[in-house]
Amino acid sequence: MRHDYTVVFQTVEDGWVMATVPELLGAVKQERDLEVARGMIREAVELLLEAYRDNAVRDAPGNAVWETLTVDVPAA
Repeated sequence: MRHDYTVVFQTVEDGWVMATVPELLGAVKQERDLEVARGMIREAVELLLEAYRDNAVRDAPGNAVWETLTVDVPAA
């Protein structure tokens, strides 16, 4: 399943690059290099979404109904 997320890259203190995903609280990485930051934020998003899904499955009652919701969000 494919999802598109907006990543914001900002140069911060001492030239470090901070990458954040506004749609996903907690998806933040800080690296010295933009390319490394790109790879690290991708990994952070993948791990965060996996944890969200695992927690939802674990905590859902046995009679829960699972559906896929598709929404269109305009690009910034």
